Amino acid sequence: MTEINNFDEWISYGMEQGWCGPPLCETHDGLPYTKEEESELDEGHDPCIHVIRLFDSPEAKAEAEEGHSPSQWRNNWKS
Repeated sequence: MTEINNFDEWISYGMEQGWCGPPLCETHDGLPYTKEEESELDEGHDPCIHVIRLFDSPEAKAEAEEGHSPSQWRNNWKS
C-alpha cells in the first residue's frame, strides 16, 4: 500500500481507487446521484447514500457529533 502522509494524499488515493469523489458541500453543491438513485427518489423511495463529513479540527468534529446520535451509533471505527 502507498504511504499516506497528509489529507491531500489520502483523498487523492481514495479518488484514484474509486472509493470516493472529491469533497463537496452538500448544502451548496448537493449530492451526486446515480441514475438508479435519481429514479428511486423520483418514485418516492428513499435510497441510502453514504456521506463522510470532513472537519477542519478535532474540536469541530467533537462539537458536531456530540448531539448527533447516528455519528455515535454508526461509528464502528472508534478507538
